[in-house]
Amino acid sequence: MNTEFISALKQIEKDRNIPLDMLIEALQDALAAAYKRNFGANEDIVVEVNRQNGASRVFSRKLVVEEVEDAGHQISLEEAQMLDEAIQLEEEVLIEVTPTDFGRIAAQTAKQVIVQRIREAERELVFSEYARKEGDIVSGILQRYEQRNALIDLGKAEGVLLAQEMSPHEYFRHGERVRAYVTEVRRTTRGPQVMLSRTHPALLKRLFEIEVPEIRQGLISIKAVVREPGFRSKIGVKSNDAGIDPVGACVGPKGSRVQSIVDELRGEKIDIINWNPDPAVFVSNALSPARVVQVVLSGPEKTAMVIVPDQQLSLAIGKEGQNARLAAKLTGWKIDIKSEAQWREMQREEEARRAQEEERRKEEEAERARIAAERAALGLPPEEEPVVEEVYAEPTYEAAPEPEESYDFVQYIEELEKNVESPDLVAVKTDVIHDDRDKSKKKRDDDERGAPKKRPGKAPKRGRVEEDEYDDIY
Repeated sequence: MNTEFISALKQIEKDRNIPLDMLIEALQDALAAAYKRNFGANEDIVVEVNRQNGASRVFSRKLVVEEVEDAGHQISLEEAQMLDEAIQLEEEVLIEVTPTDFGRIAAQTAKQVIVQRIREAERELVFSEYARKEGDIVSGILQRYEQRNALIDLGKAEGVLLAQEMSPHEYFRHGERVRAYVTEVRRTTRGPQVMLSRTHPALLKRLFEIEVPEIRQGLISIKAVVREPGFRSKIGVKSNDAGIDPVGACVGPKGSRVQSIVDELRGEKIDIINWNPDPAVFVSNALSPARVVQVVLSGPEKTAMVIVPDQQLSLAIGKEGQNARLAAKLTGWKIDIKSEAQWREMQREEEARRAQEEERRKEEEAERARIAAERAALGLPPEEEPVVEEVYAEPTYEAAPEPEESYDFVQYIEELEKNVESPDLVAVKTDVIHDDRDKSKKKRDDDERGAPKKRPGKAPKRGRVEEDEYDDIY
């Protein structure tokens, strides 16, 4: 390599914006690997490239020790001092091992390394460029669709606009220019991949920052943004200058500023809300375009009861609850919308409930006063509030006699009932017990009368069964 090679590297640095030091360092690493591959050296190889004339030299780096154990990485103190008398133990020494035909190897390696390093450096520069654009808007040309995902040519990189990151009614034609919000930049084998979005709330914020100079200058602040992409959005703005109307500045002369944003978002409706630190006022403004009569806040639950005119109830709620839902997201409060008629009915019910409670309280006080007067007339002390103490005690039972083999079951139950002392136990006599008692009594009566026993008969034939045959069978 010669001075022409260094001149070529400097030209690459100028054209591709790749630092010269980066190219030379990559070349030195590649030359070291080529030396090991061609000469089979098991050593610590260092290659130096002269930045003036392009000459390359190969060195073997070794550690100075008293006793050499690894000849490839160590050298004795005596040998090292032959190269440099000032060398000491545990220091490193560079021994030149440049081969005679290393120039040919260096030339072949340089071409491959430079091309590869240029490609890698360009990818890194592109990645760094778009990584700085995360959270910003970029513009590109639609190339094609792959599985409903739009691939956009951004110039130096490829942008991917996923189907779920597009509004429901959006469709771009081939070759159409697309503006989108950069959400992420990824490294891939084919180079940087830029992930885009057209549904992100920050897209609306950045569009307003581009269209409204007062926002860029810091005179107006954007406090909150909520979107239902393709349908409706709400943005809360606050003026940092008392002489500037934030809503009017965002709308622009004859609505020109906001209309350009609406066109960019393909007809998405945008409500610009005047932000206020008072939650009641902010909730009232957030339900625009509906007019709000009153807002009742419940602090602990962060719930806002909003009363609107009867004829504007549907406008305040919006189509499928869209306006109320966006207002709740924008303010961070749960919003319950009532018409004036519903509010009056709720107030009447509340007043009736309070009146009933007050009447009941007065009746209880009158009753307590009457009882106190009667006790005073009888000379009794004032009645104290009873204190109810619940005492739980286990009932005690006497041991019941165990039934003997000759015991009648009915007689055993009767004796068991007599011997139980607990008053809480109620004897339960089942139908089976009573049936056994009746059957035993009937059997004793039959034995005393000498009634004949029934004989079992044969099984009845099919057809009609006579009464006598039925008795014989059963």
